[in-house]
Amino acid sequence: MHSSVSDGTDSPIELLSRVKEAGIAIFSLTDHDAIKGCEQILAELKSAEGEQPLFLTGVEFSCKDEQGKYHILGYGYDPAAQPIRAVVERGHALRMEKVRARLAFVQEEYGFTFPQEEIDAILAMDNPGKPHIGNLMVKYGYAETKKQAIREYIDKLRFGDAYVRPEEAIAGILGAGGIPVLAHPCFGDGDQLVVGEEMEARMKRLMTMGVQGMEVFYSGFSPKLRREMFALAEKHDLYMTVGSDYHGGNKLVVLGDAGLPADAPLPDGLLRFVAAVKKP
Repeated sequence: MHSSVSDGTDSPIELLSRVKEAGIAIFSLTDHDAIKGCEQILAELKSAEGEQPLFLTGVEFSCKDEQGKYHILGYGYDPAAQPIRAVVERGHALRMEKVRARLAFVQEEYGFTFPQEEIDAILAMDNPGKPHIGNLMVKYGYAETKKQAIREYIDKLRFGDAYVRPEEAIAGILGAGGIPVLAHPCFGDGDQLVVGEEMEARMKRLMTMGVQGMEVFYSGFSPKLRREMFALAEKHDLYMTVGSDYHGGNKLVVLGDAGLPADAPLPDGLLRFVAAVKKP
């Protein structure tokens, strides 16, 4: 799940309220390159009365190396630990550099201009990204949809190695007592789909860096992809996690909908993950 701390539309506290309304018993907030929202939810739950849902600290790091792009999730870490905070600071700095570069690029390359107050508002956000620029382009008539804005314009600017490397993110998560997990494993760069032997090689490589789990149940997976990810996680004795990728109004994903049948028995890899992840 994502909040307004990154590219969601619900504030962390609004997200907590929605989770309660939906009757979700266990959840995590995995903002991009940010843990501020988790700290807010932890503080809110500490002062809350009555029975509350179980919250797991989470984060999603956007990573890249010579082999491709990866989104590395971290669960159950200590948000006060320096290893995780160092990766967050690096990820945030890189994100802000990219936002400034993208705003300059669409102006210089395509002549897309925006009022200074709109630019200042984006730069004042906790962790702005491509969706925020895309929404701004739609607002001022430069694109019909956010998706079009990103694909046809924003993504034309490439950044080479201006990313957190996966081993950096994994080490930061482990150093803070968390569990590193590969998000939506078969989705690579852009529309790239990684399956079969390529997917297994990708997973085995990340395992050597310390990855301990895979996001097996995901809102964007077809039943066929879900079965393949399930089999791969079982084969390598990996933790299984469940992710909706909820972004509030920024995506057509229902809160908590991750393709895990409500009446199905929970798989062993998921039960082991819940048992192993550290609770606040």
